Amino acid sequence: MTSAQIPGDVSLGKIEQALDGGDRPPVGRYRLDLATGEWAWSDEVYRMHGFEPGEIVPTTPLMLSHKHPDDRGRVDGVLRRAAETGQTFSSVHRILDAKGNTRTLAVTGQGRRDPATGRVTELFGYFIDVTDSHRAAAARDATASIKASDERRAVIEQAKGVLMVVYAIEDTAAFDLLRESSNRSNIAVRDIATTLVNLFFGPEVTDVPTREAIEKFLADPRPQVDA
Repeated sequence: MTSAQIPGDVSLGKIEQALDGGDRPPVGRYRLDLATGEWAWSDEVYRMHGFEPGEIVPTTPLMLSHKHPDDRGRVDGVLRRAAETGQTFSSVHRILDAKGNTRTLAVTGQGRRDPATGRVTELFGYFIDVTDSHRAAAARDATASIKASDERRAVIEQAKGVLMVVYAIEDTAAFDLLRESSNRSNIAVRDIATTLVNLFFGPEVTDVPTREAIEKFLADPRPQVDA
């Protein structure tokens, strides 16, 4: 399956529109059909896993078989929770590609519900290859550095995923942006992350936040009071 076979999405499209030019890690789109367990990958995701576009049919068992043994259980847990809740998520993990190389990928996404039943039917989002800038040790250190509840960690991870794509930076650098904003404003990182995620995925969002708008928010995340 190629990128042309992955339908566009309003929320993820907002991230794409916020991207600017220049060098950035390889980014690919995916969609997971929860009923069949089959994935739709853009060409970039095939290559991240060591395949030529369309060479294989990606499925959940195939995906998990490529995860690094030390990360497989955690990734499976992330996917299961996302399939149950449909909430936004982000994770950094290692894979063993088809050529036997170890790569580090960040994945961010959310669920889509069937309007008739309310059940989560699809997961969709981005894979980001951060191998060159973010090794496995850095991934473990970044995860260990966030001492928080599952809910707090989830929103912070999702905010980092947004910043990683928009700024083309690694996981730890994205968290540094949130922490610096928190230090300047004396607002908790979790609260800044929650507002940032809502700028992209909030139910009332109609306008695409630009990179400049994100920079302005991070510079002063305090609630704006109308005169």
